Amino acid sequence: MSLNFTGRTVVVTGSSRGIGLGIAEGFAAAGAVLHLIADDIAVNQCAETLGATAAVADITDADQVAAALAPLNRIDVLINNAGLELMTPIADSSGTLSDAFRRVIDVNVIGTTLVTTAALGRMGAGGAIVNTSSIWGRVAEPGFGAYVASKHAIIGLTKTWARELGPRGIRVNAVCPGWVRTAASMRSLAHMAADAGLPEQELLDRIVAGQSLSGLMEPADMAPTYLFLASAMAANITGQSLGVDRGEVPW
Repeated sequence: MSLNFTGRTVVVTGSSRGIGLGIAEGFAAAGAVLHLIADDIAVNQCAETLGATAAVADITDADQVAAALAPLNRIDVLINNAGLELMTPIADSSGTLSDAFRRVIDVNVIGTTLVTTAALGRMGAGGAIVNTSSIWGRVAEPGFGAYVASKHAIIGLTKTWARELGPRGIRVNAVCPGWVRTAASMRSLAHMAADAGLPEQELLDRIVAGQSLSGLMEPADMAPTYLFLASAMAANITGQSLGVDRGEVPW
């Protein structure tokens, strides 16, 4: 047993940037046959760099998802990483709350479901699905109701799909990242700091101080956990949600 994915086809959604790109780089280094999906054309350059194939698709659109997966005859590993993080404070009176809330749920929950449904026809015994949840899928953060709800939902879907797909020999697990230096997390940090009346660096210092291990994670730090859960080394693990947060949230 090893983290060698030579000859195994791995699909990573949301892989043009951030954690998704870090995951893709990890699988590429492990020899996987990679297929990247993202909602922007930057994914094509990422794929070229990694020796992968790519498709630009909005995962909330079933037809686009079907087209994105059409080139593949087989999928051994599906990484459902694509997601959207927006503030959706319940007292928002700007008139944009409903649209923002719906879009977050559409991408994070409906989109993940559409990709998984489309991929299942290409997956067999020994397949693995790894979903990206969040530490906010176990706790809450004021102002981020839609995102928190969606990441709680991902954990629920992970447990449900593990039960449904276990008889087919397909494992389903989730990773719950803590604070990682990505454009999305830094944007959220800026909003949180503004709401708290704090400089961004001071708020970040407080967050990092609350971790058992100091330091802010980088996207590449997340990849080993995804590789492990997708590998034969995790053959007896399914329906689980693994926190990778440097000890910020007690699990």
